[in-house]
Amino acid sequence: MADIASGEKVRTLDLDLRRRATAVIPGGMYGHMNVNYLPDAYPQFYERSEGTRVWDVDGNEYVDFMCSFGPMILGYKHPGVEGAAAAQAAKGNTQPGPAACMVDLGELLVERVAHADWAMFAKNGTDATTIALMAARGETGRNKVLAATGAYHGSAPWATIRMDGVAPEERANLHYYEYNDAASVELAIEQAGADNVAAIITSPFKHNAGFDQEDVDPAFARRLRELCDELGAALVMDEVRAGFRLNHGGSWEPLGVDPDLSGWSKAIANGYPLAAVLGRGRYAEAASRIFVTGSFWFQAVPMAAALATINALRDEDAVAVMERVGNRLRDEFDQLANEIGVPIRQTGPVQMPNLSFPDDQNFAKATAFCTTMLERGVIVHPRHNWFLSATHTDDDVDRFLDAAQHGLEAVLA
Repeated sequence: MADIASGEKVRTLDLDLRRRATAVIPGGMYGHMNVNYLPDAYPQFYERSEGTRVWDVDGNEYVDFMCSFGPMILGYKHPGVEGAAAAQAAKGNTQPGPAACMVDLGELLVERVAHADWAMFAKNGTDATTIALMAARGETGRNKVLAATGAYHGSAPWATIRMDGVAPEERANLHYYEYNDAASVELAIEQAGADNVAAIITSPFKHNAGFDQEDVDPAFARRLRELCDELGAALVMDEVRAGFRLNHGGSWEPLGVDPDLSGWSKAIANGYPLAAVLGRGRYAEAASRIFVTGSFWFQAVPMAAALATINALRDEDAVAVMERVGNRLRDEFDQLANEIGVPIRQTGPVQMPNLSFPDDQNFAKATAFCTTMLERGVIVHPRHNWFLSATHTDDDVDRFLDAAQHGLEAVLA
């Protein structure tokens, strides 16, 4: 394997796999993990992972500050999670019905998340947000949904950020508002018709890819709650990206604002495929009537992993760990950028940092920075927020800052 610090990366196996993939997979790869959307230096295929480290198929090692786009929150191969998953796998995974751990997990989530009176399980974040809106429509008997402009709530036709292959009719019942702008929400209600609104879907903070992130204004959060109460509509929280990274419970609980329904995935099982929908009692009967299912939705191993993950997040004080490491990274990165003379913007929660450069509409500066970081053995993204885990350490931050010095210098070049 090439020396990480040298910036030289062997890519022979990765390039060969890309060539082979192109012959059997449309475009060679698809979705959010398609590195054709990233600078050329990024590897597409990985061999293994452990802790905060990943190795590509050519043996190059990286510190992963993307956490596989969020699912890794306790570190790859966390002993407690892997032990729980292995113990359940030895008994059974895909079976004629769910295992007892499904009930255990439902009870745990209802205990830990303030607004949750019940839980349903699926596989992906898209499943969770879609089910939440179905439950809202089933309970209210209404069709219209309000969503923030540019927000991403999944890859289903109603939610995907692209219109390729999507009939316009799939969006006919969506109306849009501007995040943190209560007046725009009220206008969207007027346009939709107050008696037609089933739900307002939102996120813990604004994290549209390719833009600076924006923390929620508490007054905006409270106003959304008030409006939903006035309308008799559901406030739906998309916790898929942020869930359990900002708070060990619902993300808006510290604000005193709870949704009616929420969709969770990514980090709840530390990388095992699982999603959850949580809801208030009012919506339980409607949730029991809608028909949603999947051949693998009731697998026991991911649920056992989720039980271990959620308990470990509390027991290891994961949110506080991520905040401490994230604050150090943000403060020292700002200091480094000032010393080198490169203006940067860091936005969003420190557990989910986002970097941008002023006057970088085509992301040329971000590309130069992130490519150089990759060459120095650190994975970050030029247009998407990053993620920290409870396993990232000061040594990882040191590695980040060392690579960042070279990355910032590349921006100046």
